[in-house]
Parts: sequence; structure tokens; C-alpha cells
Amino acid sequence: MLTRPPPVRRSISLSRLSSIRRPQLVARHPSYQPFHTSSHRLLTARLELPPRKRKISQDPHGSVFQRSLATAISDPIRQDEISFDRLQSHATNNYIHQLPHPRLYDIRPFDPSSPLLVKPQDDPIPRSRINGNGIPGGVDEMISVFDACLQVGKLDRAALVLTRFNDLDVLPAQELIALHNQYLRAAISRAFGQPDSKWAQSLHKWYELYIKGMEIPQTSETIACMLKVSLLSAQGERLERLVTRYMDMMPGDDIYQVFSEVEILTQQDFGIIASIYQPASDLLEDWEFPAQSEEPQSSATELSSTESIIPPESRSGSDETPEVLAVQQKGLGLKSLRGALSFFSKIQGQDISRLPLAERREIQTRLEQDCVDAAIKRWREESQALKKIGLNTSLSTNALNSQLYEWQCALETKLQQEFDLFEESESRKQKKVEDQDRCIYAPFLRQSTPSRLAAVTIISVLNAISSAGADRGIQLSQLLSQLSKAVEDDIKYLVRQQQFDLRKQQAREANMRKNQENSTSSPIPQHDSTETKSNVVDVSPYETKSWPVLIKTKVSVALLSALMDSAKVNVVREHPETKALISQRQPAMAHTTIHKKGKKVGQVMPNKALVELLKREPPADFLARHLPMLVEPEPWTKFDKGGFIEFPSQLVRVKHGEKDQRIYAEAAVERGDMEQVSKGLDVLGRTGWRINKPVFDVMLEAWNSGNEIANIPPLNPEIPIPVEPEASDNPLTRREWLKAVKAVENEKSGLHSERCFMNFQLEIAKAFKDQTFYFPHNMDFRGRAYPIPTYLNHMGADHVRGLLCFAKGRELGESGLRWLKIHLANVFGYDKASLKERESFVSDHLDEIYDAATNPLTGKRWWLQAEDAWQCLATCFELKAALDSPDPTKYVSHLPVHQDGTCNGLQHYAALGGDLWGAQQVNLEPGDRPADVYSAVAELVKEGIAKDAKADNFLAKAVDGKITRKVVKQTVMTNVYGVTFTGAKAQVLKQLDAAYPNLYQETKVPPNMLASYIATKIFKALSSMFRGAHDIQYWLGECAGRVCRALTPEQIDRIARGESAPTKKQSSSSRATKKPKTSADQLLSQFRSTVVWTTPLRMPIVQPYRKNGTRIIETSMQDLTLQVPERSDPVNRRKQLQAFPPNFIHSLDASHMLLSALECDELGLTFAAVHDSFWTHAADVDAMNRVLRDCFVRIHSEDVVGRLAAEFEARYKGSVYLTKLERGTPIEAKISALRKGKKQTLKAELLEERERLRLLGSSDPEDVKKGREMVTPGSIFEEMSASQPLSSTDEMEPLALGNISDADTVLNEESDDELVSSDKRDTDIPDEDSELENPEHFKSMLGVSRFESELTGAAKPARKTNAKSKSKTKGTGLSVWLPLTFPEVPKKGDFDVSRLRDSQYFFS
Repeated sequence: MLTRPPPVRRSISLSRLSSIRRPQLVARHPSYQPFHTSSHRLLTARLELPPRKRKISQDPHGSVFQRSLATAISDPIRQDEISFDRLQSHATNNYIHQLPHPRLYDIRPFDPSSPLLVKPQDDPIPRSRINGNGIPGGVDEMISVFDACLQVGKLDRAALVLTRFNDLDVLPAQELIALHNQYLRAAISRAFGQPDSKWAQSLHKWYELYIKGMEIPQTSETIACMLKVSLLSAQGERLERLVTRYMDMMPGDDIYQVFSEVEILTQQDFGIIASIYQPASDLLEDWEFPAQSEEPQSSATELSSTESIIPPESRSGSDETPEVLAVQQKGLGLKSLRGALSFFSKIQGQDISRLPLAERREIQTRLEQDCVDAAIKRWREESQALKKIGLNTSLSTNALNSQLYEWQCALETKLQQEFDLFEESESRKQKKVEDQDRCIYAPFLRQSTPSRLAAVTIISVLNAISSAGADRGIQLSQLLSQLSKAVEDDIKYLVRQQQFDLRKQQAREANMRKNQENSTSSPIPQHDSTETKSNVVDVSPYETKSWPVLIKTKVSVALLSALMDSAKVNVVREHPETKALISQRQPAMAHTTIHKKGKKVGQVMPNKALVELLKREPPADFLARHLPMLVEPEPWTKFDKGGFIEFPSQLVRVKHGEKDQRIYAEAAVERGDMEQVSKGLDVLGRTGWRINKPVFDVMLEAWNSGNEIANIPPLNPEIPIPVEPEASDNPLTRREWLKAVKAVENEKSGLHSERCFMNFQLEIAKAFKDQTFYFPHNMDFRGRAYPIPTYLNHMGADHVRGLLCFAKGRELGESGLRWLKIHLANVFGYDKASLKERESFVSDHLDEIYDAATNPLTGKRWWLQAEDAWQCLATCFELKAALDSPDPTKYVSHLPVHQDGTCNGLQHYAALGGDLWGAQQVNLEPGDRPADVYSAVAELVKEGIAKDAKADNFLAKAVDGKITRKVVKQTVMTNVYGVTFTGAKAQVLKQLDAAYPNLYQETKVPPNMLASYIATKIFKALSSMFRGAHDIQYWLGECAGRVCRALTPEQIDRIARGESAPTKKQSSSSRATKKPKTSADQLLSQFRSTVVWTTPLRMPIVQPYRKNGTRIIETSMQDLTLQVPERSDPVNRRKQLQAFPPNFIHSLDASHMLLSALECDELGLTFAAVHDSFWTHAADVDAMNRVLRDCFVRIHSEDVVGRLAAEFEARYKGSVYLTKLERGTPIEAKISALRKGKKQTLKAELLEERERLRLLGSSDPEDVKKGREMVTPGSIFEEMSASQPLSSTDEMEPLALGNISDADTVLNEESDDELVSSDKRDTDIPDEDSELENPEHFKSMLGVSRFESELTGAAKPARKTNAKSKSKTKGTGLSVWLPLTFPEVPKKGDFDVSRLRDSQYFFS
């Protein structure tokens, strides 16, 4: 039993304990965390002790409070109010002291010679097989299981993990002792709630056997835990022996460390220790003991319900807004949304922004929590309602929602049965495969409940099936990935909620200690804040922040299997003879395998009845977490702290499983490098929004009419189905008819899906129309900002942008009234004229503007002719209201006015290259009228077509007169971002189909052939206009190509020591992929250096493109082959070098936007942005334009490319890369002659070159002399003074500005990119690319099918022959190891970027 010894005569106050705590110590969180967050040093190390003083205390920001951002993730104090300012005061780095008082929007000095470096990952720790206790063998898997076991109180299972770690000996001692400390603390915590007479004895035994007996170095935390065990369980002489024994283990002055463990030992505990252990008593005897304060009581009151937050007087208002016409039979999705938004119906007409902040935060918190439980409640209510009115649900197939509650109940029962088997499987000595699986996933599922797991599974699976296309099914691995992500997020959310009360209690105690110290003591002197912090970051070789792939797979398979066993749908069919309705219960989905590219692929196919239900009722997502916020978002203080109050978000959107970007971003946050970026996102999130009610009313009326208005699709689209041909006709005719019918069905389905999504958006707008709301932002890996709420945000389509206006208004003034008129012309589409002409355009159409605002749907409907119709209507309302006011200049406007860049990517390229002609085309150069690069390219294309038409080119004749600015715009815009020629053809084809739907009937030439011809002309025009950009693109690509074929000094050292390339991890549930067969292949597989650079705002960007390895995981459903991204995977060189130029430009325009946001915020401007479109009030457009120009000039006044080159030199210093020399050159001949004599392997040449470079870099003249005497391929290259070859030319060809590729290379970019994949259509024609060179031959082949052309040999194989010959010559270069250097930066042109300050059309 638990016993406490009687209290001693005196106790030690917290302030006195704080005074002897070392300021650099970091207190551990008492909850169970991954071990790597511990910062306790080993007891074998000694620190210099500070002089002992009377009446001293810790720094108020020290000890518990003094944490870097990396360790503050586990801080018990809630970080809601902590800003970067405070964190910066403790973050030492190389840059922040160079400006005495830098403004937030100044570009901070950056030393490219000392960039942030993350140590390369060592070879992965080998994965062992799962053992007889059901403990997996991977380090990351074992740590995850250990943490989960502690979380659910399964200490016996956690102990098995620790013993396996001891047996495998794969962890460093300091990390292993941290795990033991977690285990001890968890055991102590459980002892208070579940007293056991044997618990203390077992912990003493554990300590002796597995800590002291294994000679693991201990920390003060270990000793504190054992002292706590002794104090709780022993008394008298036994207690004295135990205390003396453990305290004797503290070497010398390390007794101070024990006194820092105030989260383990109480004041009373310290008093008892001091009374028993004489050295501790001697240490404390001279100090005074102030009276102990009572613990302050929390003044915060918990609100019992959301409704109670709203004062009674605020609930009396009524609102007469009509309901949004629901898409027919749209049950689950819309009702789920309306359920989540039910709170807003109670406060319609009331603005809760007038409530106190604490109440608004409580409302926001409850909205974020209204997810899974609300869904279960809605399913139950609808099921009960159907039963009350007597409907037979077994015959009811028109509503999915009524059946989901049956799924919920059945799945909950199934999961409860599975929970009951956990103990049996864990205790069984001879474990079967299913027992081993349960041992793996049981501790994770135990953190939730069967009811909640069932709901999360149902919602996630339905969402995944719907998004993939219900009728096509979904790949099993894709479904499991989405399900595991949802379950992991939900369980982590539950854990976070469970620990919230504990954190609040600890925060109160910490504040109490802080108040005592401030009132009774003087602070300890601070450490020198100018101490230089290393720019090299060491990271753990294993991931512990998210579940490993094995855990995710086992958990998701268990849940999906249970759902497939329990979920049934009602299938009602008519009996063919009796005509009676027959109902049958069938499985809702089934698992099958299909053959795809020669491989068996698992597929989950929904029942046809479920497919029909999903088509009518698209399911809702976790809606409450994707709605706008009712309070300003939380400021970003950590990588995963900011945005929503409760729902965890990430500062940088990291693709599933990728690690590099997160590691670099977290390290940059800790150093303070991300301050400007994070505060820029905070500025975007603080912008308040409201629904534009006049526009909403019109949109709602238009929506409910069911007609096609602007971009609203019709409710019942009238798309005629082609007449079915006679059965005796040509089979090819019937084939064409089937394709046409399918196209009609696809078009109808697309319009229906679009209307469904709009339905969601209008429901949200209706709910928020009386409120002020906010969009929290985060960013992708390139730094581009995005709002986190998915359904309604200002990056949406025209109708969404038309619905939104600023919450705060500004008087127009003369300038604002002028810009309001210009904005109206811009959204109408009259945006290429001068500013005065745009004003005149509005003045000439005042009658139409007034008519649009007065009778938008019944008048002339002039606004529907606009390019952005709903934004045009919104501006008509605003302008009419201003002009009708007594003084239009005094009118308070809430409408956002946009300023758009002119092909922003080309603007950055023109500034980087100093390209004068290019600068003129994109409005960097001042001018009287706006230059239009799209129109300029269109004119060049027209000239080329006219020239070909005169030469009787039938392709030119077919498109003559059909080239418009719109046809070329998307291709010109995306060419700078790396669109391939195939993608460009698809873009042009889309525009041709939209503008000329009967083009084939008119010209008898397939449209895709005409699109190919036009795309060729566009590329040629671009290559002639932007030579400077072309050179920079090639330079960027060449740098990336060299980096991706380089070996770092650490890698070369491992090769020299004879260490082999890493092998894939193995376990009983996974099998490794094939290893490289030869030593050369093993050497080449170690190219792991990815392209990393730093933006002007000091954000590190890491390209994620690697050749991910695969892992086969055996499950109860099938063996799954999954991609498992690792930092040790070799890079995908082609993707790295081709993506680098567009990604680098994206990082520049993102920096420009965030820098502009910071300065606008400093000036008091309301600011919003959609990448390169910046929004503010009409009255502030002139001020914002000045900011945009100034920020652009400040970025490009620096040597951006030169700084990048210097950063590359420092980042990849000492690396050696493999390049190819052209055959037939003098250098190649001399190197070949050397190799004939030496006959060395590729590895031997690498090590020889390493030795030569080592000797040359030595300070010993003799070593330098030896290095110069060595003859290697690298020394020959240097001796003959050859410039390093451009080894990446071939890979850059497809994506260079204005180049036409021979290969269809499409990168896997972010979904927001303008890169367009190929739209491959079935056409019985030869290869169009080859035929463009011979239009007459192509013309003769138009009436011949591919089969006929191959049969007669009429098709020309020239293109394939050329491609083959290219591939043969491509691999004939001579491979040589060279020191990694980078090509000379392209010479900059004559354009002076400072001239931009006088350009009024830069953004307009």
C-alpha cells in the first residue's frame, strides 16, 4: 500500500528550489512523450556551477519557461498567447543581430556562406522481425507502440518494448534512458490512481535489472523518479537507506539536477530528502524560507453549452432569408453540413463579433469540436424519424443517411468485439498472425472508442470512394492511406483534448511559482545572448511524430475489414414475373483485385446500389474543421501551433510521409528564421471578411431558379443524347455513338458535381452572412500561402469571390472612387486599356451599371457579359451605392479591389536576368499603356501562321483568324512554370474546343493536331522574347543536376570505410525490395542530395522528389506494396532539376507577397492575396501599389542568383559529383589513356579523387605537394583548364522556356500549379508531332486509320528512329568524378529594376 512519511519541521519553498535550479535545464513534460524531446544531460557529464547566492531565483523566462521551439512542442503551458517576439529573445542565430532595430518588412541580412544545414541521414537502422510477444522490430514502430501503451496505461506492454530495445541494442544510451524515464513516470502516475502493494518493489527491481544492471547512464530524472517511488512506498530505516543510496549516485555537485525536477518531487519531498541526506541539508541550511502561497484558483468559467454563450437579447431576432434550394435527394452531405451549421440558425441576424473575445473563442472551439459526434447524432435522429413515421427502412433505398446509423451500430458492435479480444491476444503465449496484428494496433485503437472509430471509418471511407469516383471504385492502398490519416488525426486530437486539463493545471502552478520568484528573489544572470548557434542541425534517424507505415496499415486494415463485414445496403429489385418489390441485404462494398500494368492491384468496389446513393448524396467531409473561423486565427508560434484553436494544423503543408521539408522548417522555426514568413501568414489570417448580402440575395435567387446563370450550372441541363444508329450500320459508327453518349453522361455528371459543391458553398455563406469571419493560412513547401478552410475562401471561383467583402470599411476618397471604377472595368474584362480608358469605360456604361444593381435578374443583365460576372455585379452594387450617396468620396466601401501582376513568373525572370525586352512586355518598364505579353505572343503566332498560310500550309489555313489572346494565355503563363509541350497542347485544345466547338466540321482537321501546331508557334515566340529567362532556367537546372549526382563528404567517408549502401528495412510483416546487383549500382544509389535553397525571407525550401522505396506489408486482406518515403532514398534527378526553376520562381513570388503583406499591415492596410493577385480597399490601392513596387525592387536589388550560387557553394562544400565528358575531345582521350593503365573501378576512382582533394586542402606543404603529383581524371580535367560540362542539358530540354520537348515529361506538382497533364484522346491518326514537319504527307493520311497505315506501311517511323538514335548517343559520355562546383552565373542584362518604381502598370 501507498504510505507517506510524516511531514518534517520545515519545507522548501518553490522560489528557493528555483534558485538552485540551473537556468539551462529543461523540465520534462510529465505526460508520456517521445524520448527525443528530452534535453537532460547524462550524470557522467559535469557543468560549472554558478556561485551560490542568497535570495536568488531563476530567470522568469528560464528553466520551465526557457525552451527552444523544438522542445516547446511538449511544453505543458498552453502557447496560445506566445509570440515570436518572446521566442526570438532566446533564439540565437547568425543573422538577427546585424540590424539594430529591423522593421518586420525589411529583408533581413542573410549570410549565404552559413546556411541552415541538416545532417544527412545515416543508413537506416535494420528492422528486425516481429517477436513472440507481438512487438514489431522497427525502431520507429517500437517507439510508437511504446508511446501508445503508456497513453492507454498498458505498462506491461510498454515494458516488453523496453526489454526488446535492451536486447537489440539499437538506441544510443541517452535515448534509451529517456524511454526508461517515461516508463518510470507513467508507473508513478498510475500508482496514485491504482494502488498496488507490489508496484514499488517491481520498479526497484526494474531499475536494478534494466537500468543499473545494463549500465545505462542515468539522468537526474531517473534518480528523481526512484526517489519518488521510495518516498511513496517506504518509511523509517528502509526509506533512509533508499534515499541515501539513490542520492549517493549523484556525482558531486549534480545534486543540483535533482532539485530541478520539481514536476516529480514536491516541496515536501525535498524537505524529507534534506532531513535524511546530509549533503542536501548542508546545501540548503543557510537559506530563508518564505511563507508558501496558496495556489491561485482559476477565474475562468466553463460554459456548459454553445447556446448559453449567446445573451437572451441576442436570440430574439429573426431572419427571413430563403432556404438554399438543395440539390435533389442530396441527403448526407448537405444534411451533415446543415447539422454542423445548426448553431448559426439560432443567431441569424445577430453579429457575434460584438461578444467578448472569450465567448467568441468558446464558440469557435465548439464549432471545431462538432465533427464526429455530430455525425452520429444526425444519423441516429434520421433513423429514428423514419421509424416513427412507419417507413420500412428495408425497402427504403432513396436515402443513404438512414442506413448509415445501421452501419454505425453494426460496426460499433464489431469493433467492441475486437476490443474484447485485445487482452486475450496480448496474453496468449503462442500467438497466431491475427494475435500479432492485434498486439500492434491495439494500443492505438484503445486511445479512442468503438463508437468514435466507427463513425470516423464510415465518413472517411465514403469520402474516399466519392472523391475517387464511386462507379470506378478505389485502389485499396489509396483507401487505406486516407483512412489511416483520418484515424490518426482524430486519435491525436482526442489525446490532445484529454491532456488539456492537465496542461491548464500545470500552467497555473508555473504561474504561481513565477509570481513567488518575482516577488521574493532577484534573477539569475542571463547567458550571453550573442553566443553563436550552430547552423548544422542533427536529426533523429527515425520518425516519431506520426505513425509508421506498418502501424497505419494495420490499423486501417482492421477498421476497413470490420466495415466491409458489417456494412450492408438494401437492394430493392422488381420481380420479373410478379412485379413485386424484393429487398435483399447485400455487402456495401467488396474487395477484389484487378490487373494494372501487368500487376495485381487491390481494389475496393462499392455495391451498385451504394454507387447510386453516393451519386445522389455526395458525403460531407469533417466540415466543422473546414469552416472559416469566428475569431482571429491563432498566431503561428510553432510548426504545428497556429491557425485553428483546437484542430491541429501545420505551418507548411507536407505531403504524406515526406520528412525533409518538415525537418528543415522546424529547425528554421527554432532558429527564428521563419519569423517574417509566419507573421506574414498571421497578417493574411487577421483579415476579417463578411458576406456581401446584396450579391448573396441575387445568387440565392438565381440558384433557386435552377437556371444557368453566370457560372452556376443548370439544375436540369438539357444536353441531347445522340440518336442511336441502326444495328446494320458500320460497327465503328456505333462505337462513336457510345463514346458520344458517354461524353453526354460525363458532362451531366460533371455539372451535377459542380452544383453539389456550390450547394455547400451557399449553405456556408448563408450561415455566415451575419458574421465576421477569418481564414487561417498556411503554405506549401515553396512558401505559397493558402487558406486552410476548403469550401468557402477568397481563392475560390468567381461566384465565391463575388460573395466576399472586407469586414472593415474605408472611405473612398477621390482616389478610391477612381480605383473602384477601374476595378469594375478590370473584372468586366476591359483590363488591357489605359487607366483613363478604363474609367471612361465605366462612365460610358453607367446606365447598364445602374440597371445591373437595380434589376440584376430582370433587367438588361449586362453584368452577365463580364469575364467575372459575379465580381462585376458586386462592383456594380458598390459603385451605385457610392454614387447615390450624398458625397461619393465619403462612402465607406467594403469591396476588395484587386491588383494583378502581368504574368508574375515572367516578371521575376525578367528582373533576375535584366532582360530589357522581357521587362517591357511584363510592365516592369514604365509606359503610357499597359503592355500585354499574351497579346504580344498572340501577334507573333498570327504572323507565323500568316507566313505559313501563304506557303499553302493547310494547318495554317485551318487556324488562320482563330488565334486570340485567350488561346495563348494559359500556355504563356504556365511555360515559365515548367509546362511540357504535351501539357501546352492540352491547354490550347481546351481553348479551341471552347471557342470553336465545330472546328473539326469546318476544317476536317482533328483539333488536337491544330492545337499541336499552335503550341509549336507559341513556344517559338516565347523563345525569341525571353532570352535572359532562358539562360537562367538552364543555369538553375544545371545546378540542380549537379547536386543530384553528388556525394557528400560524409557519404564518401562511409564508402571509404567499406560500408555498403543502405538496405531496406525488413520484418516478419514486410519483405525488402531487390538490392542493387553491382557495386557500381550500389554507389549510384547513394545519390541522395536534394536541392535546398533559402528564400529572401530566410525560409528553407526542400524539393521532395525522390525515388521512394517500396515495402511489402502482409495484411489480412492482401499483401500491400506501399511506397515508404525515407530521407535516405536516392533522389529523382530528372524531377529535381526540371522542377527547380519553376519552384525557385514560386518561392520568389511567395516572398514578394508575404513581404508586401507585412508592410501593408504596418501601414494599417487591409490585405489579402491570391498568389500574384493582391487585394485591398479602393482608397488604399495607391499605397498598396507603392508597397508592391518597393518590395519587388528590394528583393531584386540584391544579387538573388549570385546569393543562391554562394549558398550552393557553402551547402554542398566538399562534395564530389559524377559528370559525363563528350567523346572525341582531347580531355576524353587523355583520361581514357589513364584508365587503360590503371583499370580502376568507379569506386576506386572516387576514393582516389577524395584523397587528392584531402591532400590539396592540407596545411602541410608536403601533403599539398603529394596531392599535386597525383594524376586522376579530375586532375587531368583541371590541368587542361576545361570548363565543367553542362551535364543536365538533355533533361532541361523539355521544360526550358520556349523549348519543345520530344518526351512527355509531366511533374507531380501541387494541385494548384498550372502544369497541365496530357489530355490523350483516341484518334485513328499517325503521330502528329512527326507529321507537322510534313503537312502534305499528313494531309494525305487524314482519311486513313492507324491500322490501315501500319498495314500498308504508309506511316513514317522517322520520329521513333530519331528518338532511338538520341537515346544511343546520350549514354556514350565518359563518366568522371569532379569536385562539385557550379557554373558561372549568367550575365545580367541592362534592365535596372529600380525603374519599376515609375511603372503604374506593374500591378493594375
